Amino acid sequence: MALVLGFATFGAGCADRSASPVDTEGTEPLGIGKEVTVPITAAVTTLVSAGDEPRELLRSRYVPGVTQEVTLRTDYRIQQQVNDQPARDFSPAALTIPMTAIAGDDGVDLTVGTVTTPDPALNKAFTSADGSHAGLEMSDLGAITELRLAPSPDTPNSARAALEQAFYQAVYRSIAFPDEPVGVGAVWTVHQEITGGVTLDQITTATLTSREGDRLTIDLHVSQTPTENVWTLPNDAGALEIAGYVMEGTGTITVDLGLPLPVSGAIDVGGQQTYRDARSESTLVQTQSTRVSWTE
Repeated sequence: MALVLGFATFGAGCADRSASPVDTEGTEPLGIGKEVTVPITAAVTTLVSAGDEPRELLRSRYVPGVTQEVTLRTDYRIQQQVNDQPARDFSPAALTIPMTAIAGDDGVDLTVGTVTTPDPALNKAFTSADGSHAGLEMSDLGAITELRLAPSPDTPNSARAALEQAFYQAVYRSIAFPDEPVGVGAVWTVHQEITGGVTLDQITTATLTSREGDRLTIDLHVSQTPTENVWTLPNDAGALEIAGYVMEGTGTITVDLGLPLPVSGAIDVGGQQTYRDARSESTLVQTQSTRVSWTE
């Protein structure tokens, strides 16, 4: 069982790359030389409890043209073990991505600043990435419906792939609002399907813990469950039985209805998955964790 974790590609219909290891030998980032647009699967919100009075609809109130300086940080850790072999660490380098966000009518345009990482080689690659752009299209409920990526032309492939993965993780750790009036203490769920070799049902439970004007503090609980018991390997390499799958986590974010992106907070999600190959009786155990955080 030769399984190699990689983050080189993603596109429409691909799973969150934190979900399963993939063989990416010879692959490249999807957005080479051009802007790439990735549709995001629909997020369905369901109100569980409306919370205390007073209640009102939660809607973004930023005006087109408003700007926001914000920093996104992503850290993904993964280890894989096949049978009794020593565990191997495939963790990519953590990224710190400063951005300038400019709100539009239906979303936000992002200009990437100087990205930093503890990996010296990747840090050097990012010296050519300044001025890269991204964009998010959003629904009336704040759900992200589309991700656009346009790295600077001179950005090396390694930096492109790392940027793509970071933004993709951030998108699937975002939150949408319910379509009913709510107050402090309100609870709602956001259901989203993440498709790929392993199709996942992701449910995020949100609790509005406090509000000061337009600034909201929201506690989050995230859980992922595979919709099938088989992981289809890339490149027609067969399939593995999903013998066990645990992926969940918690976090707290602060959002300002007058700004397009979160102003602070972090979400940590982790777990362990077990895959079996019936033909060779091999077992792959994968332990992983992700952290997505925002600061102004």
